[in-house]
Amino acid sequence: MGPSERRSAILRLLCKRRHETAINLAEEFGVSERTIRADLVILSCYYPIQVLRGRYGGGASLPEWFRMESRTLSPKQEALLRRLRQTLDGEDLQVLNSILAQFALYWEYR
Repeated sequence: MGPSERRSAILRLLCKRRHETAINLAEEFGVSERTIRADLVILSCYYPIQVLRGRYGGGASLPEWFRMESRTLSPKQEALLRRLRQTLDGEDLQVLNSILAQFALYWEYR
């Protein structure tokens, strides 16, 4: 398992467990605590991972509001963008279609 695969797995694991210590993660992934700490620093640049020091209660955690599947549009957001799409043309329409293709639940924009 390479570093990027390990970081993705750490993120998925944190989404599931919400809190984990560096010791447990290192043991689970078969790497050193230093490697896990470096992975957490990198992940925290992109995701709301909170790293707390301490023997009791320390470790990495994700806030309850964060979910990986939250990178999709809500039905209201998608409906608004669909309405806006009718008023656009050219490059603006292409950009809006790319947003819908990336974040909407439906595949018709691709």
